[in-house]
Amino acid sequence: MTTTIRDRTHHDLNPCADVLAQVHEHDGYPVNWPAAPDAWLTPPALLHAWVAELHGTLTGHIGLSRSDPGDAAPSLWSARTGASPDATAVISRLFVAPSARGHRIGAALMTRATAQARTRGLHPVLDVVATDTAAAALYERLGWQLLGTVNQQWSPTRTVAVHCYAAP
Repeated sequence: MTTTIRDRTHHDLNPCADVLAQVHEHDGYPVNWPAAPDAWLTPPALLHAWVAELHGTLTGHIGLSRSDPGDAAPSLWSARTGASPDATAVISRLFVAPSARGHRIGAALMTRATAQARTRGLHPVLDVVATDTAAAALYERLGWQLLGTVNQQWSPTRTVAVHCYAAP
């Protein structure tokens, strides 16, 4: 199988939104469907983003961002290590098309984003909804360490449990 990981371009946003819609229908990720998927894929704190292609078809995405105030993992990592939360980079917006799973695309995307964080002198961390057991299993297979689980208020009526991980 020929998988390629490359920098995401502006032209990839619509195909990424199409794959994201497939993932949302299949897995419920993201939990809250964004009104503007292209804006969701390009948050203000984004440092870099990549896409995966399998046989020339876009099949996955990952982003690397500076931490936002709502990110719990940087704070937990800071409390554990004594380093500033600013010394972290947050892995985000990871998804792989349901039809392309089983080809280690998620692991390849994680490897690329983690390497870029380290190149920037930042420690990679991430938050994942506690019910997303497949994603948590991937992170743990890759050696990521669970920092803790926190409850986040996502709306006035919705609290979500989120697992926070740090790269080894």
